[in-house]
Amino acid sequence: MKKILSIIILTGLMLSSCVDTELLPYNKTVDEDFWQTKSDVSSMVNGAYKSMLSTDLMTRLIVWGDFRSDELVLVNSISNSTTEALNEIYAANIQITNTYANWANLYSVINICNIVLEKSKAVIDIDPSYTEGDWKSDCAQMKALRSLCYFYLVRNFRDVPYSGEAFMNSSQNLLLPQSNPDSVLTCCINDLKEAETNIISAEAFNDWRRVGWFNKDGVDALLADIYLWRASIMKNNSDYEQAIFYSNKVIASKKAQHKTGPLELEEKEYPLKDGKDAYNSLFIEQNAEESIFELQFDGSNNSNTALCQYYYKYANNNSTYGYLRAAAIFGMRGTNNVYEKNGDYRFVENVYKAGTSEESYDIRKLCTQTNWSVGNPASAGGRERETDRAFTNFRQNYIVYRLSDVMLMKAEAMVQLATDETDTLLRQAFNIVQAVNNRSIYEGSLASDSLKWGNYNTVDRMENLVLSERLRELCFEGKRWYDLLRYGYRRMTNVDYTTTLAQQNEQGKAMPNVSKDMMNLMTRKYTAGGTSVSAKMRTEPYLYMPVAESEIEVNSLLKQNPAYSSSDLWEKNY
Repeated sequence: MKKILSIIILTGLMLSSCVDTELLPYNKTVDEDFWQTKSDVSSMVNGAYKSMLSTDLMTRLIVWGDFRSDELVLVNSISNSTTEALNEIYAANIQITNTYANWANLYSVINICNIVLEKSKAVIDIDPSYTEGDWKSDCAQMKALRSLCYFYLVRNFRDVPYSGEAFMNSSQNLLLPQSNPDSVLTCCINDLKEAETNIISAEAFNDWRRVGWFNKDGVDALLADIYLWRASIMKNNSDYEQAIFYSNKVIASKKAQHKTGPLELEEKEYPLKDGKDAYNSLFIEQNAEESIFELQFDGSNNSNTALCQYYYKYANNNSTYGYLRAAAIFGMRGTNNVYEKNGDYRFVENVYKAGTSEESYDIRKLCTQTNWSVGNPASAGGRERETDRAFTNFRQNYIVYRLSDVMLMKAEAMVQLATDETDTLLRQAFNIVQAVNNRSIYEGSLASDSLKWGNYNTVDRMENLVLSERLRELCFEGKRWYDLLRYGYRRMTNVDYTTTLAQQNEQGKAMPNVSKDMMNLMTRKYTAGGTSVSAKMRTEPYLYMPVAESEIEVNSLLKQNPAYSSSDLWEKNY
């Protein structure tokens, strides 16, 4: 354990705010003694996954993916250092000292992956039980996890340092400049394509590892996501085609894995649980058949404290609020709200007290262990907030990818490839959205409450339908801000993804203007101040987080995002 701890300590050094050389070994003891057995490699592979579970990292996934979007608002009754940092983001006055601008946790995971990739091959010659097949599989896992981390970094900071080198001692050069996002994503795509040939099958395990480790389905889902992201920014049809290609691979695999149950009269087109059972399968039992990759929390060795504090209750012995609540758009049906259909189970499953007119709502999804038991949600009153979960031992997985997510990625890409309303791709995309929507509609109202093709038979309407369905289906799962960015980028011009923002600024280039359509959606959660926020986020750099001041202080090669270069002169106005 001492050896493992020494290795783990080293993994946090790359690009973190400081390097404490006293923590570094002055000899080769750790290096020579550790990489001897198959179990040594397994310990490091498991350590990479466990590092994803840190509370600090999880809070960033929530804030970056959900809070910056139109999904969540602050609970005003709480005042501490956490809400101070959240307030900066909420008011679009992010400071370079903001805790959520720190990327060290993701780089720690990346460095563990790099260490395994660099050191594990030598074990083949030492331990006969560690085969070349084992090594290739472990490397595939680490390349997939590393790519996921870099994808998060690119979507939140845009220009980030990239390294495939393991940092093991203080003599190495820890100073790296930022790379442009296109080059980083290209590296990720190349790694994932290589990983796909060696990574474990989606059917390799029947326990939690089936979705707790990256497998072929997870790699394909991540490839589809990256291609869709890059296509939306660079307006590249071949990337949209690749997004569809890898989405199809996931969908086909999930269909092949599905075993028809005794109550299924006929095989479904997509193996999705019916609405009345989907919540229980996905968010209470967890690791559902339709899931692809989930970060695993067992509630004892590791608890999802971040999700508890931000969505459920922020402190022990407190039963009132988490730091965040769902925006008003989740509580009512109709225009400018999330839900249109009366029979949608998600209306009452995602938040508490849906159907009442309030400014914000407690989050039910991922927070309760009680399934919705009432029949038709159209006639059911919103359930009162349940406080049946303890602050400690919060055993709730965090879903990174699941089938309906990938289906809607495919639909989004198909819409963008459709040339006009006569293109068959448009109707095919609608059929996918309808399948996701229909599974969540109360069976007694399905015929009258389902989506109608005639209401969405243009490219613009279908694009908005896919975006809306993703919000209904995937809210609070870390997706929405990135969905909005893709939507916004497709409406932006003169975006240069092959150079960094700092380089463009030094060259005197005008920064692309942010899409008003995107900002209108993003700011609809505000009861006041939305216009001010929209005015502040006027060009592309404002869509991203600043580089933390602590990082720039120790790495002279880093360049600050131009939107924050004068942040020391700002005055907070909230």
